[in-house]
Amino acid sequence: IFLCGGVSHLESFDVKPELNKYAGKSITETPYAKVLETEGKNIIGGNPGHGNRKVIMPLQTGYQPYGQCGLEVGDWFKHIGTCADDLAVVRSLWTIHNDHGAQLTWQTGRHPRELEHPTLGGWVSYGLGTENQNLPSFVVIAPELPYAGGQVFGSDFLPVSHQGTRIVPGPEPISDMNRRSPSAAVQRTELDMVGYFNSQHLNGREDDSNLTARIKSFETAAGMQMEAPEAFDITKESDATLKMYGLERGATSGFGWQCLVARRMAERGVRFIQIFHRGWDTHSNLTGDLPHQAKDVDQGCAALIKDLKQRGLLDSTLIVWMGEFGRTPDNPAEMRDKPGRDHNTKAMTMFFAGGGVK
Repeated sequence: IFLCGGVSHLESFDVKPELNKYAGKSITETPYAKVLETEGKNIIGGNPGHGNRKVIMPLQTGYQPYGQCGLEVGDWFKHIGTCADDLAVVRSLWTIHNDHGAQLTWQTGRHPRELEHPTLGGWVSYGLGTENQNLPSFVVIAPELPYAGGQVFGSDFLPVSHQGTRIVPGPEPISDMNRRSPSAAVQRTELDMVGYFNSQHLNGREDDSNLTARIKSFETAAGMQMEAPEAFDITKESDATLKMYGLERGATSGFGWQCLVARRMAERGVRFIQIFHRGWDTHSNLTGDLPHQAKDVDQGCAALIKDLKQRGLLDSTLIVWMGEFGRTPDNPAEMRDKPGRDHNTKAMTMFFAGGGVK
């Protein structure tokens, strides 16, 4: 689950009460000024183009402990807070990219200035394959493309068949998903004929990855027409399940829908599933935007964890929840009416759930 734009760790899973204590003061007026001097550099992060006015902004929401572990979670993420004892929160992340190219950095392990490289999902698909030949091994559920476009789920020098297959919420999540041949038998005959000519054309061109991927795409598409319609049909889910995800019966979109479809993909053997959610770049109007963003994803994320757990799938499914970078303790827009937080590459928080992680 990748949140494009950079989630404020300070108002989510790395709550800093000291922000309230020193609110309105310059960084140099706090005990942390000594840390700055010791480091000899700016350890707070922030975009150089946004100035260097380090006036501390207080927490913009309350927080409380959850679970036996007592994990402190910001009030905008109360649903995920109820899963506290199933979360492994990592607060020690940092990144090498100070802008939204960080999307590519996290997906590929490379700085965007370098040549393009396969994404994590592409590598997993290439290395482990799929457990279901009728569905792709790498699926991307994204109503809108991330800022970096399709590169964030590309395969680059790996065979094209290992790039992510994008699912767009709506009545037809994948174009031409429904079979147009009069029957499965007729379609099988058509595909066998296409397969024969493709194999003849491939003879002597075995090293052409685009050609082999094209042939593979016909086979995958045929399999998906058999299995994908059922995988996307959430009408068979119970009222209790739909309510847990915050969905009305008949819904075909929304973040809860994305999470429920991700669960259905996981239980059908899709190896790597990626959910993208945009709009977390809160340089200003943090108190106006972030609560809505959090409300959009909070219930669906918690439902996914609980649903996998109650079905016995959480131990074999690893959920990774993260953004591009953290947010600064200062307010780069302190002279504006709608304050926010800058990019922070030096401090960032994410969590794991499931997959055997303690």
